[in-house]
Amino acid sequence: MGKKIILTGATGYVGEGVLIECLAHPQIDEVLVIGRAASGMADPKLKEVLVKDFLALGPVVDKLRGYDACFYCAGISSVGMKEEEYVRVTYDSTIELAKAVLSASPGIQFNYVSGAATDSSEQGRIMWARVKGRTENEIGRLGFKQSYNFRPGIIKPSPGQRNPKTYQRILVPLFALILPGSTCRMEDLGLAMINSLLKGYSKRTLEVKDIKVMAKG
Repeated sequence: MGKKIILTGATGYVGEGVLIECLAHPQIDEVLVIGRAASGMADPKLKEVLVKDFLALGPVVDKLRGYDACFYCAGISSVGMKEEEYVRVTYDSTIELAKAVLSASPGIQFNYVSGAATDSSEQGRIMWARVKGRTENEIGRLGFKQSYNFRPGIIKPSPGQRNPKTYQRILVPLFALILPGSTCRMEDLGLAMINSLLKGYSKRTLEVKDIKVMAKG
């Protein structure tokens, strides 16, 4: 019997790429996308629930029952944001959704996409890195049977993705040539997240090199 996944961020760069891999994978039977807007994709495996705010999930909690994993791929750039606002979007929303899926599906695994250079100490100078480090740490305390932090660096888009911005299509392949050790493919990230559910991994936090290893299964 295949696995059932909850996924966030499907209208974004990372979420769209991971969703493509989930829908194509033979061991994934269903993907429930949760977001403020429809993904724009159609597939027999795909279900969608629209919500206005991850901080107000009460009306949809019953729809989160019976899932094996949540792939949290939603995110936003911190550029131009005050820390209080960024905390609400990045920390508060993530933790509220994590609590909701854990309550609805107590055996669920939680995979969180943070990013390279995330600050687990929560004490560094870089605001976004502190906030994402705090988010990673709190997820680890919530009581999931298993949770993983994925820290991709530069991610090359998959064929068929519609959401990458023009600069991502142009600059990412260039940076990939210059910094291959900091680069993975979107396919690698998606497969690594799926394989973490199917096979597990020895580390809770996966850097770029771990993501490439896990993608191979």
